[in-house]
Amino acid sequence: MSNFSTIINSPKPVLVDFFATWCGPCQMLAPILKEVKDELGEKVTIIKIDVDKNQSLAAQYQVRGVPTLLLFQNGKQVWRQSGVLSKQEIVKIIQITSN
Repeated sequence: MSNFSTIINSPKPVLVDFFATWCGPCQMLAPILKEVKDELGEKVTIIKIDVDKNQSLAAQYQVRGVPTLLLFQNGKQVWRQSGVLSKQEIVKIIQITSN
């Protein structure tokens, strides 16, 4: 996925959701991420990476469980957490790290 590095090298925060189609918590997280995007709009880019289709990328970032969220800014990983978080938690993390 060559455009992955292009996307994460943005000065705008990029939230990457490593997920799997068979993962229940991942499906719970999807609408939460949509709410985050609705609230923050152009302040954040959110991309979803299917770990089954992108195993080398998941391995590169040592994603061992799904869902795992990684936040990048200017190509650097500034935060990561596994599991489902609330919209408020995710918004707060993006706002703190992007200031």
